[in-house]
Amino acid sequence: MDFIPERALVITPHPDDAEVWAGGTIARWVRGGAEVHCVLCTDGGKGSDDPELDSAALAAARSREQLAAAAILGITDVVMLGRPDGELEDTSDFRKALVRQIRLVKPDVVLTTEPYRRNMQWHRDHRIAGQVALDAVFPYARDHLHFGELFTNEGIEPHKTAAIMFWGSENPNTFVDIAPDFDTKMDAVMAHATQTRQRSRADVQAFIRRRAEEAAAAGNSYPEEAVSGLTLAEAFRRVTFRT
Repeated sequence: MDFIPERALVITPHPDDAEVWAGGTIARWVRGGAEVHCVLCTDGGKGSDDPELDSAALAAARSREQLAAAAILGITDVVMLGRPDGELEDTSDFRKALVRQIRLVKPDVVLTTEPYRRNMQWHRDHRIAGQVALDAVFPYARDHLHFGELFTNEGIEPHKTAAIMFWGSENPNTFVDIAPDFDTKMDAVMAHATQTRQRSRADVQAFIRRRAEEAAAAGNSYPEEAVSGLTLAEAFRRVTFRT
């Protein structure tokens, strides 16, 4: 997919999810002139097996890592909702927080995590974040009577997002060539030092490259994919709401 949006919004459950799954796409879009914003849903305060780290210290470290990774990718800004790691719920309050950011950023496309996986090998925060992001995009951010107080009290107008792209899907239909941006993706992934501390860059890169090669192979064999000759790619399930 050669599409470069004017504006994109990344909604990520935890620090490092977006970089691992979509960092190459983000880097490609920024390099092509896109303005990319990010919403980090949780504080990441549970994601470690280091017995020396408590949750507050880990959350603080992961916030710093997320900002560093965003700077590497060229993301315009990161809004941190600061919700406890592992405790995302499909609530009106969470949905409103995402609607607010969608209406403020006015993205052409939202990048987020796939909520539906048959094998169920998926962190519950990923399932919840993807579902609430989908609902926030359509129909909540679109319809002015949903969270109408955002306009009446704050002047934030409704927005119609053209498409949403889910990473981690078992049924991808969109493949992005990330070969020119693979090193940038790797730099962003490695910025999450609390998550990579027990593995060398070479080991992490081998894992990320293998996944990108698998996505490229799927893209090259996808019957409706216009791009051929992919070597490294990221795969998404794209849902289009308007053209």
